[in-house]
Amino acid sequence: MGGLSGVVASTLPVIAFVPANSFFDLTVAIWTALGVALAVMVWRLVTKAPVQPAISGFFGVGICAFIAYRTGDAKGYFLFGIYTSLAYAGAFVLSMIVRWPLVGVVWGYLNGKGTAWRRSSRAVVSYDIATFAWAVVFGARYVVQSQLYDADQTGWLAAARIGMGWPLTGVALLVTFWAVRRADNALDNESAEHREIK
Repeated sequence: MGGLSGVVASTLPVIAFVPANSFFDLTVAIWTALGVALAVMVWRLVTKAPVQPAISGFFGVGICAFIAYRTGDAKGYFLFGIYTSLAYAGAFVLSMIVRWPLVGVVWGYLNGKGTAWRRSSRAVVSYDIATFAWAVVFGARYVVQSQLYDADQTGWLAAARIGMGWPLTGVALLVTFWAVRRADNALDNESAEHREIK
């Protein structure tokens, strides 16, 4: 996800957008955010840092800027993130309902074990907990930021986007780390028990 520098870089366009809109106008704010996102991408290229997060960030800023331009309102800059949060929250909740918690699916793909975790009820519960944590993070972002959007609180929207971004993501990552370790231990223990029985 770009590490600490990625965390900082992802907040810079938002930090630049709001004061530029306050002191100048929406057009200046849009170009300022795009300029900062482009500068971050160039900086990562020059320093030979992983550039993929910066490219994704630039396109994300581009989408947000386009929506703000089309709506003619600075708060439109935050609309894409608000509805993205709603979509993510829905996907995480739905994955728990159908008993395929997304954290388990993703971790099974990343560690090469596929769907082996589904044989262990303890592993499934662990991944449910982690998936629920992500659903809460995205759901909270949607609820709070959509209320601020409806109230025309652009400055507070920016603060909420930053404040509910990486800090909440950090909490969800800690829960995920705990759940992954618990699920892996459950699988290892059950495999060992299975071998002993044989």
